[in-house]
This record gives sequence, C-alpha cells and structure tokens, in this order.
Amino acid sequence: MDVVDLRDYYATPLGQRTQRFLSLAIARHLADGADLRIAGLGFAAPYLARYRAHAERVSALMPARQGVVNWPSGGPNAAALVDETCLPLPDAMLDRVVMVHALELSDRPLELLRETWRVLAPGGRLIVVVPNRVGVWARLDRTPFGHGRPYSRGQLQRLMREALFSPSGWSEALYFWPAQGRLVLQIAPFFERFGHGVAAMLGGVLIVEAVKQLYEGLPARSRSGERVLRPVLVPTAAARVRGARVANRVSDPS
Repeated sequence: MDVVDLRDYYATPLGQRTQRFLSLAIARHLADGADLRIAGLGFAAPYLARYRAHAERVSALMPARQGVVNWPSGGPNAAALVDETCLPLPDAMLDRVVMVHALELSDRPLELLRETWRVLAPGGRLIVVVPNRVGVWARLDRTPFGHGRPYSRGQLQRLMREALFSPSGWSEALYFWPAQGRLVLQIAPFFERFGHGVAAMLGGVLIVEAVKQLYEGLPARSRSGERVLRPVLVPTAAARVRGARVANRVSDPS
C-alpha cells in the first residue's frame, strides 16, 4: 500500500477508531516507553505520538516501497525513508521496535525481522501487529489490514523463532465490524470489550511481543556445499584441547 493511502485511511472515522483501539492494545505491551529509544517500522506513526513525551527518542522508519510522509506534523521531522532489510542504524541501538503495516506487506519478512534483530539492543523487544488469518478484517480490503499476507498465531510464532526472537506475550484487537457507518462506530467500544472477554481468538489483528535472543548462528558450509548455520557456542577443536588439559591438571594434583 502507498503511504498516502495509509495516511488517508487514518484520517477517516473508521481509521481514527482503529487507531484508538489499537493504540490501547499496543500500550499493554509498551506502557509509556519512559527513557527508551523507540522506532516504528512500516506505517507506525499513528501509534508513536503518545510516547514522544517520555521516551528518549522516537522515530518513524517507513519502507521505500510505501513511501514516506513528514512526521510529526509539528516540530523537527523524525521520519525517514529506509530499505527495510538494510536499516540506516548501528547495531544494538534501539530498545523497542513497533512494527505496523510492515510484516504482512513485506516480500522478505524473515530478512526484515533479522534486520530488526540487528538494531535492537540485547534484551530489546519487538512488538508486531499483523492481520489475523481467522479474523474478518483480513477478508475485506476496505482497510489496510485487508492487504498483504495475514498470519495465524502458529505461523507468526515459527517466523519469530526463525528470526531469533522469543515470543513473550500475545494479544488481539479490533473485534468490531470494519465499516464506516455511524451506528457501527458508535457500538464499536461494546464489541471491543465483548471480544476481549468472549471471542479473544477472533480479533482483526494479532499482536505479538518478542524478545531478542542473545545468540546467533554463524554461516558455514556443509559437505554438500549448502549453506548451514553452526551455533557460535560450540567450542572449537583448540578450545576442547585446552579444556582437556585444564581438566587433567585439576584432577592430578602433581
């Protein structure tokens, strides 16, 4: 989706209602973001404004395929147009990344997540919002959540683990019908409360909070020439020899 389409959607009554409910759901994972370095990836700008007062730094990174708009509307610009698989940030710079309208629209979701892993600090957390495969919102293209690839919880969990993230929290949001009608928008708060209590698995979007794991595989070659991953914590042959010598000295007092 184009960034102009996304911006125009959030200017509609349905978009404003979406922003309200989804912001509350994200806040359950991020709280006020006090003294944190936070970045939004995708079109996360509507969900970042609430953190600017308390966070150390808040920025909006928008993929080149979508385009970029100035953000925030007042004050110095904090938005940048980026290659989603090669972010212009040093290693371990960010404490939190909020990913909205990004993963489901990416052609290379695993590379996107691995690049996010790189720029997160040790113990940093990633909060991802994606369309729920079993929800109504993924079946209708009248909202941005009806575009791209929806995910089930199992699919998202496997993708996170493959990208070296450990899922630590799950939630759902957007239980009301995605329509612009005044009556639908008026009763939307009731359906949002009802869904959380009764139909928790049928939300329009899935939200996963994942922690950066502190180990990574090193590229190696198998005998067949295929690229494989070798754990970095496996000791080398020289290290095993040194360890054996130390063990022998400890076991033999002489």
